[in-house]
Amino acid sequence: MNQKIQLLVFLIGMAQIINAQKVQISGVVKDSTGNLIEMANVIAYLKSDNTMVGYGITNSDGRYKISVPEYKNYVLKVSYIGLYAEAKSIEVKTGDIIADFEMKPQENDLDEVEIVYEIPVVIKGDTLVYNTDSFVNGTEKKLGDVLKKLPGIVVNDEGEIEVEGKAVSKVMIEGKDFFDGDSKLATNNIPADALDKVEVLRNYEDVSQMKGLSNSQDQIAINIKLKEGKKNFWFGDISVGSGIGETERYIVKPKLFYYSPSYSINVLTDFNDIGEVPFTRRDYFRFTGGFRNFGRAGTSFSISGDDLAFTTLQNNRANEINTKFGAANFSLTASKVLDLSGYSIISDTKVDLVTNTNRVYIDDTLDETDNTIEETSENTQQRNTLGLLKLSASYKPNNKFRLDYDIFGKLSRQEQRNIFLSTRAGVSEDINENLENTPFSLQQNVNAYYTHNSKNVFSLEIQHLFQQETPFYNAIRNQIPFRGVFTQINDPLTPDTDVFDPLQRSDRYNVNQDRSIKTNKLDTRLDYYYVLNKKNNLNFTLGITRSNQNFDSNIFQILDTANRNDFESNLFNNDVKYNFRDIYTSLHYKFIKGIFTINPGVSLHNYDLKDRQLGAVIEQNEWQILPDLFILAQLKSSSSLRLNYSITADYTDIKRLASGYVFNTYNTLTQGNRNLENALFDSYTLNYFSFNRFNYTNIFASVNYVNRRNPIKSTSAVNGINTVSTSVNSNFADQVFSINGKFSRSLGKVNGEFNVNLNWSSFNSIVNTRPSESVSFTQVYSTEWSSNFKKGPNFDLGYSISVNDYDNNGLETTFYTSRPFARVDWLMAKGLLLKSSYSFYNYSNGQRTLNEYSFLDLDLRYQKSGKNWEYKFSVSNALNTNSINRDNFNELYNSTSRYTVQPRYWILSVKYNL
Repeated sequence: MNQKIQLLVFLIGMAQIINAQKVQISGVVKDSTGNLIEMANVIAYLKSDNTMVGYGITNSDGRYKISVPEYKNYVLKVSYIGLYAEAKSIEVKTGDIIADFEMKPQENDLDEVEIVYEIPVVIKGDTLVYNTDSFVNGTEKKLGDVLKKLPGIVVNDEGEIEVEGKAVSKVMIEGKDFFDGDSKLATNNIPADALDKVEVLRNYEDVSQMKGLSNSQDQIAINIKLKEGKKNFWFGDISVGSGIGETERYIVKPKLFYYSPSYSINVLTDFNDIGEVPFTRRDYFRFTGGFRNFGRAGTSFSISGDDLAFTTLQNNRANEINTKFGAANFSLTASKVLDLSGYSIISDTKVDLVTNTNRVYIDDTLDETDNTIEETSENTQQRNTLGLLKLSASYKPNNKFRLDYDIFGKLSRQEQRNIFLSTRAGVSEDINENLENTPFSLQQNVNAYYTHNSKNVFSLEIQHLFQQETPFYNAIRNQIPFRGVFTQINDPLTPDTDVFDPLQRSDRYNVNQDRSIKTNKLDTRLDYYYVLNKKNNLNFTLGITRSNQNFDSNIFQILDTANRNDFESNLFNNDVKYNFRDIYTSLHYKFIKGIFTINPGVSLHNYDLKDRQLGAVIEQNEWQILPDLFILAQLKSSSSLRLNYSITADYTDIKRLASGYVFNTYNTLTQGNRNLENALFDSYTLNYFSFNRFNYTNIFASVNYVNRRNPIKSTSAVNGINTVSTSVNSNFADQVFSINGKFSRSLGKVNGEFNVNLNWSSFNSIVNTRPSESVSFTQVYSTEWSSNFKKGPNFDLGYSISVNDYDNNGLETTFYTSRPFARVDWLMAKGLLLKSSYSFYNYSNGQRTLNEYSFLDLDLRYQKSGKNWEYKFSVSNALNTNSINRDNFNELYNSTSRYTVQPRYWILSVKYNL
């Protein structure tokens, strides 16, 4: 199927959805004195059975608009807290209708409560309250299914939530954090039938004392209100399933929830081998435990994790995936002034990956047509055992003081075994790789907030991190690894004449490296806010960051006799101690002038660095003045323009300072540099947000530019497929420029969305003593149209195309991926539900198609009304697709990979709803 046919099918399907004949009812809502009323709800009910057909919310001009089917009779009701108006009977034929309302003071409080209860959306200041029953049609199973149908809310493929173009930072149930507010765990696990209302909390600030002092305009939280029957009772579901026919698969998924005013308990489990990974390595490293960043201190000093070269899943797809997952979350109101909470997460995932990769390395000569090409066929067996534990306490004796304490532990064991065949330039080599890591970290956090009076507010934040990693790397090769480094070359054409030192000659070269990295980091920050008046405040900050790190490593060879050959030279061993200290003070002035909120600031830093290795000490002490600026233009209540500017001093941690070689992959060695200087990042971000509740038009646009001065880069010596890199400061700046845009609008029961994402980057490095520039330009364009009819099938139809254009030191490569997709939810009969999704991928280089593949998943469910049992028959990868593609780009090579995926399988499962 070519791209023109794909697009035609998409447009025909979209036209069929939108083509339903509609009539528009519009008008103006005023009060008895003639003032226009904004945010009033106007609801259209079908006169025959009182079914809600549509609703609208008045804009700043008091106007509303509702689209309804023609040739029917309707009752229009308008509601606004404290006011009322008589309902209107409307007979709709084929023409648009005008219906204005005049509202009068409310006289009966009981009637007001009854009207508010049935309003689809209630707006109370910065809070939006969605009555979920007004939007669902019975096909929803989890929270994510419900949120997708609420206007202004988007749930992406990763389960992350956006509201009006802004990412949701926290998810709560009945005011209690759900696994630290993680949106992915919430959207994929909370049952849809438990929801009563969804509260969107804009300009969210968890600490009441900080409200209005910090720039929290982009912070959004969601609070889930449960139905009455779900409170003070256990609820949830238990699913079990098995493959049928020749499919040997299994599913076991108990999920239990309990909520009461004083405590809550959530238990999630998931055991399956069908490729559903509820908690990935990416999720593990993303999970911060709810610890907040220290804000605008002007310094970037991050303790990086050592991921070795662990392979990551492609869209949770692999040749085989087996997952065991368990998580528990609790919250307890211990007293009127003390709240306790915590969670634990355990995940054990086994993955088998089969990959074929074509990799084109940067040319190591001036002849750009003579590039080294390597083809690999790789089988990877990976196991990730991940564990997290967090306990929190919040003490609030009065409205002037608050004390929070958190302790958060992360422990994991990661193992990977690679067996692959590498072919290049007439050489075919069997290579084995073994990777292991057992990272552990313990983080503690103390936050204290004190409001002396309305003009004086204090904030103290202390964070301590202890982290330890023990990565182990092993590579076994037929060929001599890193000639010229592990050996001394006599004749480049005859490796047998090399002087073997420190490497010893073997039939198979078994080279290993042990590493140990220990980190103690303490951050302390004291903020004082002096509130001049409601529109002006000053923020004085005093802070210190201290970090002590130790890094040890050694490279050794296991000989054919099983004896160990240690590489004694300092080039192959590290014994490094590194101390970093940043003492800083800053001043920020925040003021409001008309529609503008302006918050400029400047920070003064004294950095002290001390590096001990190779029997010598190198010290650096320097001062930096770093400015920043935040400007908000609140154009309307629902639209704003924001500018952020900052200069950040970027300092490396110990890994780039260690002068001994570090073994990263079978063909990559890296070496640190004790004389590195910090980089400076100039960052500019301009964001535009607009959300019109009159017609549910959502517009988001963002422009970002980062100029990295004096960046820490790698100077690389490339010989064939082997690369030896050393960290240096580059005289050439790196640049990143990106544009992101989203436009969505509701047309009655159909919502349309367009997205554009453009990213251009230019990175500079030194390859074989000559400057090398790598330029990447990535473009992604997509559109999606979805329906939300109460009856009949509902569809999602979409189309996306991505263009990845790479120019790697003159080696230009372009890849295209087009993807039409469709989803259907169809309540075919009472209790019988069909869910299906289809995606077609065309992967090409512009001249020819490299791969075409598609995925079709089908679910057929049956649950009798009022009964607790649900039966499901599902088919995954119904078209039995064998593989998917991915391309990669960096300063050293371009690559294209093909991943084998799980075959088609059939599952029969049963679920019991508590």
